[in-house]
Amino acid sequence: METLTTIAQLRAWRAACADAGRTVALAPTMGNLHRGHLELVALAQAEASVALASIFVNPTQFGEHEDLASYPRTPVVDIERLRAVGCEAVFAPDAAAMYPDGCEGVTCVEAPGLSDILCGASRPGHFVGVATVVAKLFNLAQPEVAVFGQKDFQQLMVIRRLTRDLNFPVRIVGAPIVREADGLAMSSRNRYLDAEQRAIAPTLYQVLGDTAAALRRGEAGHADLEARGMARLCAVGLRADYLTIRRREDLARPAPGDRALVVLAAAYLGRARLIDNVTVDLAA
Repeated sequence: METLTTIAQLRAWRAACADAGRTVALAPTMGNLHRGHLELVALAQAEASVALASIFVNPTQFGEHEDLASYPRTPVVDIERLRAVGCEAVFAPDAAAMYPDGCEGVTCVEAPGLSDILCGASRPGHFVGVATVVAKLFNLAQPEVAVFGQKDFQQLMVIRRLTRDLNFPVRIVGAPIVREADGLAMSSRNRYLDAEQRAIAPTLYQVLGDTAAALRRGEAGHADLEARGMARLCAVGLRADYLTIRRREDLARPAPGDRALVVLAAAYLGRARLIDNVTVDLAA
């Protein structure tokens, strides 16, 4: 496996792939890799000739009082895990490589209407940072395919939008959520949970699943379902940010007749901010 740390190295590697007629699938990560990340790499390997993982804790997607400094970083272990699953290359730049003039005043990418709702409302500027760094990675790596996890459903929607609007020739693949045995969606931030909090955390998925089941049974009072779900989260000690039912194609409020829905939630538990979602296809 090749480890690339500079833009020049990445571009030379990509040019060699093109000369050899090899297609590239990109799996962007922030490191501290778990099984969910490795599933992204496996999917990337299935979608193109070679898989390129990236490891970069992007400072522009963290708010002023968020966990940029303490975000778990395990670069040596991460590279060994990528090597063990046969990943062909990893791009692991530092902030100076990605933002040589610093992060202040850098040209940004935004998906209006998607970037400032739900998680974007609670984390102003977060999705602008995400969209900007993804656009940079697409420009640098020039992948034919890019793989992103569906746990960050809103992020996936933002990336689909920017890819379409900026005419990137990249096919976006959404990877299914990888869960622990008790249903908790895998996340690097789960390591912030102590034993008591870890026992509570799966309630988020349970409430989402129950809300989705109610929708499938034909319960149409979305506001009531959302309020009931929020109350259940709060009752077990989760500080709910939102629990909402949205149209899957654009995260708008569902209109009568909409069948493809998604139930999304975000909640705080100690230091951890947990997010999750469950998709719903209603019968006609």
